[in-house]
Amino acid sequence: MPTSTLARRIPLQSLAITPLLAAALLVGTGSAPTSSVTSQAASRAGTAPVTIKARTVAYVSAATRAARGRTAVRVAAAQQGDPYRYGAAGPSAFDCSGLVYYTYRTRLGVGVPRTANAQRLASVRISKANLQQGDLIFFMSGGRAYHVGIYAGYGKVWHAPRPGQRVQLSRIWTTSWVAGRMP
Repeated sequence: MPTSTLARRIPLQSLAITPLLAAALLVGTGSAPTSSVTSQAASRAGTAPVTIKARTVAYVSAATRAARGRTAVRVAAAQQGDPYRYGAAGPSAFDCSGLVYYTYRTRLGVGVPRTANAQRLASVRISKANLQQGDLIFFMSGGRAYHVGIYAGYGKVWHAPRPGQRVQLSRIWTTSWVAGRMP
């Protein structure tokens, strides 16, 4: 073949970025080590090593996830009528993310951050078509979650709406929302 049609071959071992790409692929498949992956090629080349932190995600079966979702809805429903109070996370008053925090962390033992946007970032994004009871609904504005509720099914969420209101079951009132599931 003429040399103009041959691609220049570079051994992958000589590329400093190869370990980073391998780590990114492992993280994407969920098979990454639990601690960290450090680029050895970068350290051999005399540059500063790059460390990639991998987040451990436990596998939860569909049956377990469905049961946890139903339990989350029951726990949230049991708070019906409790007052909204900014910064409150139960057991007798809640703000929106406090209701999620109380339901998942306090009652179900699932690690959940405290604020709505942090909860969105910690959740696994799911499509609106794949919603299940107990999934989280994040109401969005400007790329950030300003409100969160627990999906109860049939287009409804349990949430603590705003000052002067109480924990209640409401229809999803806007199309500006994304869904997440706690891993």
